[in-house]
Amino acid sequence: MNPVEKEIGGLLDKLRRERPLVHNITNMVVTNFTANGLLALGASPVMAYAREEVADMAKVSGALVLNIGTLTAEVVESCILAGQAANEVGVPVVLDPVGAGATPYRTDSALRILREVRVAVVRGNAAEIAHLIGEVRQIKGVDAGEGTEAAAVELAVRAAAKLGTIVVVTGREDVITDGTSGYIISGGDELLASVTGAGCLLTSVIGAFAAVERDCLRAGAAALALYGSAAQTAAAAAGGRGPGSFQIAFLDALAGLNSLSASSGAVKKLHISPVIGGGAR
Repeated sequence: MNPVEKEIGGLLDKLRRERPLVHNITNMVVTNFTANGLLALGASPVMAYAREEVADMAKVSGALVLNIGTLTAEVVESCILAGQAANEVGVPVVLDPVGAGATPYRTDSALRILREVRVAVVRGNAAEIAHLIGEVRQIKGVDAGEGTEAAAVELAVRAAAKLGTIVVVTGREDVITDGTSGYIISGGDELLASVTGAGCLLTSVIGAFAAVERDCLRAGAAALALYGSAAQTAAAAAGGRGPGSFQIAFLDALAGLNSLSASSGAVKKLHISPVIGGGAR
């Protein structure tokens, strides 16, 4: 087990001990899967959307996750109210700009949140992240084509510098960086792309780790590595039966993760390496 993998196991233990409350303003398509995934991991999810209560809920949570998948003007207002309240008390905010680039309204809404809320981590696919920094890439709905690993790293670094936040670009290889240091993390399984909400749940899992580890670069790396490990375990357990079996097996795999996973099983197979500078701060 290398030092990074050992640290990841330690963060999982801490998350399970503290069971952080993760406030999700997420889309209606994925609410149930996100809640069940966080519970399986060991966190405590809450889904609160009403503008009358989001600020109060954000202030008592360990992390706030904002997801614009099913976008309305009311959702944007709730995201901003909750985000500003979280900023007031130092609660980390994680943004998933679902479908940024698909429509001008969707892109503008994500950028408005970034302007008005201090976001700790932004997670998206290459096309979503590119559109946030004014680089046009092909996008269809919430899906995007993937480029090379080097291109993903370069995009993440540019986005982190321009947005002033930690950026996660997910794909065949996941990249997380603050613009000066970061990681490339291999793992996961292609069946994740067949389950609605797998990316959204990943964003919430990043939030859960950020709730117990204030170094969000380290927290994000732990979330990505363990998520990929669970996906590999689930794919093996599903035995090729398809996305339905995989989805259930994935929840079981999240629940089955433990501090030793970094030295055995799927996590052991992950390739985690610094992409720039000295790695996690």
